[in-house]
Amino acid sequence: MSNPQVIPFATTLHVKDTCLCLHAQRAARALARRFDAALKPFGLTNQQFSLMMALNRPEPPTIAPVASLLAMDRTTLTAALKPLERQGWVNVETDARDKRGRRLRLTDAGMAVLVAALPEWKRLHGEIEADLTAIDADSLRRGLLDISAPPKSGE
Repeated sequence: MSNPQVIPFATTLHVKDTCLCLHAQRAARALARRFDAALKPFGLTNQQFSLMMALNRPEPPTIAPVASLLAMDRTTLTAALKPLERQGWVNVETDARDKRGRRLRLTDAGMAVLVAALPEWKRLHGEIEADLTAIDADSLRRGLLDISAPPKSGE
C-alpha cells in the first residue's frame, strides 16, 4: 500500500492568505449580503437590481449583451428574468427586426422600483467606498475589471 501524498498545513495557510479567487468570492458574498439587505424593502435582490439597471438603456437590449455585461450565460439570465417578469417589472418581447430574437424591456413598474431603490443603493455604495482603507475604490474597480476581462487570444 502506498503512502498518500500530503500537503503541508503551511501550504493550506498560504493558499488561504493569498488566493485571489477565495478573497474575491468572500468579498462578493459579503457585498451581496449587504446590498440584499439594503434592497429588500424594495422587493429586490442585488442581482435583480443589477439586472434591471443593465436593462435601463435608450433601446431595449437583446439577451446577449446583457448576459455578457453580467457575466452570465443566456440560460442563467433567462432564469433570472422569470421572477422579474412575474412581478411585472420586465417584459421579454419579440425583436421587431429579427423575430427569432428577444428584447428585454423595463416596464413602468420596473422603472418605478429602480427609481425608488437607487437612493438606497447610492447610500450603501458610498458607505462601502468610504470604508475602504487599503485601496481606493477606482483602483479596486480597475483591478476587478482587469480580472474579469475576457482572456486575450492565445491564453
